[in-house]
Amino acid sequence: QVQLVESGGGLVQPGGSLRLSCVVSGSIFGINAMGWYRQAPGKERELVAGITSGGNINYVDSVKGRFTISRDNAKNTVYLQMNSLKPEDTAVYYCYADIILRSGAEFRHWGQGTQVTVSS
Repeated sequence: QVQLVESGGGLVQPGGSLRLSCVVSGSIFGINAMGWYRQAPGKERELVAGITSGGNINYVDSVKGRFTISRDNAKNTVYLQMNSLKPEDTAVYYCYADIILRSGAEFRHWGQGTQVTVSS
């Protein structure tokens, strides 16, 4: 069984920083893309940042220059460093990982979500 466990969310003042982590565990053969989505109250879930197994990265325009995604393949972990946080970054952040099984099948798995609140 595959599990994604997130950590690092919390309450921060505008201009502050947080670092989210997401660890993948379980019976896996490999991991393809990993990344983060977020969902604010009353809004649709949006892709914040993604990183492929080859290191290709994409960001939503609103976080470019402020957020940095990275991954540690040895630890099956993806990170999201969030700097210069704004109130509009307030949302539940969900990590995802495209898990490759020994059969060759690939499935997207999700974390449970971690709340990020940016407020003074």
